[in-house]
Amino acid sequence: MWLPMIGMTALPHLGGLYGGYITRKEVKTWYTTLQKPSWRPPNAAFPVVWTCLYTGMGYGSYLVWKELGGFTEDAVVPLGLYGLQLALNWAWTPIFFGAHKLKWALFEIVLLTGTVGATMVSWYPVNRTATLLLAPYLAWLCLATSLNYCIWRDNPKKKEE
Repeated sequence: MWLPMIGMTALPHLGGLYGGYITRKEVKTWYTTLQKPSWRPPNAAFPVVWTCLYTGMGYGSYLVWKELGGFTEDAVVPLGLYGLQLALNWAWTPIFFGAHKLKWALFEIVLLTGTVGATMVSWYPVNRTATLLLAPYLAWLCLATSLNYCIWRDNPKKKEE
């Protein structure tokens, strides 16, 4: 009974751990060479925020899964969109921090943000609490998208790296 809840809540953290591994080195080296806006959150905030966001989105996916009776035909769209946004989420860090592709990361995070919005729309009729658990994530993605854009814009020599 507890296993699906724990597993689905923990799942997003797997990509977060991998992303943290990639980011850890780059934050101390390559990232310090970038021009960044003055309003960006401190580096120490990111792991704390992402831990909270991953937990909320994972638990929200469990609520939707439970409400729909598991991986049923009715779950294809809401959980499929969730899976897509999760894959896009996990892909952003290797693109931005791993490959240093600022423009590709910007395109990717815009697609991710739209997919999270679509996930929320698909979850709303199923479970409003799950939908609300994604709201801070969507807000953070709007901030992260703006930050990605400003870094891309303000680092013209790094745009084509």
